Amino acid sequence: MQKKPFFVSYFSEFLLAILLAVSCTMSAFSTGGFILNFREIGFSVLSTAQKGIGVVVHAVKNSVTAVSELSKLHKEYDLLVEKLKDYEYMQRTNMEIRKENARLKEQLEFSRSLEDKNYPANIISRGADNLYTVLVVDKGSRNGIKKNMPAIAIQNGSVGIVGKVVSVGYTTAQIMPLFDFNCTISARIQNTRDIGLVSGNGSDMLPLDLDYIKKHVIDELHFGDVVVTSGENDNYPADIPIGTISSTRVLDYDNSLAIEISPIIDFSRLETVIVVDQGRFNDKFKGEGGDD
Repeated sequence: MQKKPFFVSYFSEFLLAILLAVSCTMSAFSTGGFILNFREIGFSVLSTAQKGIGVVVHAVKNSVTAVSELSKLHKEYDLLVEKLKDYEYMQRTNMEIRKENARLKEQLEFSRSLEDKNYPANIISRGADNLYTVLVVDKGSRNGIKKNMPAIAIQNGSVGIVGKVVSVGYTTAQIMPLFDFNCTISARIQNTRDIGLVSGNGSDMLPLDLDYIKKHVIDELHFGDVVVTSGENDNYPADIPIGTISSTRVLDYDNSLAIEISPIIDFSRLETVIVVDQGRFNDKFKGEGGDD
């Protein structure tokens, strides 16, 4: 038996469904239900959109505020950094001033321990070549400085020989330091009282040489023993420290020891000297600087 088409078999059911749908729609329009639903949907959508826009605006506002605050913090940080630099600079300056005052006070007190005829002077330049080395100071003949006057210094609480005046101008003078090749000083080992000659090796980076100390005293010498000026020949005041023994060697071909000395004065940091009138040097100080 031949089947009827699907549409034909269920035509009445389709027609009934369509009629029911049309009837419900007409009923909804007549009671205002659809209008109410559209209004609710529109309000819901609008509310959601407004909330979303509010969240976005709030987030943007917070971001702008955060950026502004961050920029302000950066400026405040930069300002604080500059103030800190200024503070550190002031601290360094104050520390340097305190050191300078302490150094000048130390020099002044030492100068007063000498007779009136002494001349504190600042080193204003340093000259050197292969044969000759000088320290130039800012005092000259108009201040009373003369050739061959000894120069001493006080550094970190220690007194030491610097050298002697070799040339004098009206406002400046040249001092040959004890490490110069041409500088020779009559010296004495403080604890044994043996006399020798101290000479330089041309550089403040090299030790000084102490010659003419006999071999038989080697057992009496120790590292760090102080070597002072002997006061002989009237070249330098007596018992002013020159340096300390840093090494001692026995030479087979010589009756004398080879002794090296580290200078008391650190010439690389030396800024001021005191030029002394030898004839007026304080005898009291010489007594204090002698044997303990």
